[in-house]
Amino acid sequence: MGENPRARKIADRIREITVNALEREVKDPRLGFVTVTDVRVTGDLQHASIFYTVYGTDEEREDTATALSSAKGLVRREIGKGLSLRLTPSIEFFLDALPENATTIEHLLDEARVRDLETQKAHESAQYAGDADPYRKPRELEDDED
Repeated sequence: MGENPRARKIADRIREITVNALEREVKDPRLGFVTVTDVRVTGDLQHASIFYTVYGTDEEREDTATALSSAKGLVRREIGKGLSLRLTPSIEFFLDALPENATTIEHLLDEARVRDLETQKAHESAQYAGDADPYRKPRELEDDED
């Protein structure tokens, strides 16, 4: 079953409004360098999950989470002004684990490359345990035997 196209459009619009609100309206000094990575809206358009990343240390991430939590009402008000919906969706901010996942995947890919090189080196120096072609072949008749 595919995603609701209207929900996707509203999620994109919520992302734009949230970014603008965080840049222009929120004046909290605890708010760090925030990037809104994704917004997901439920099918009934009643709840929006806003995913973000923060550049910095763990302490800065915690401060930013606190700042976003306190600015939730202001951001929701801006979303209500910017959307033409009967009800403004409730919002919730989630720290996106995308950078950590990307780092883990890069590490796993590096490990796979090293193992591939080891396998390739082992293949180059490998020899057959028996004949190179162990399968029987039909005997070919020579011209003298005809």
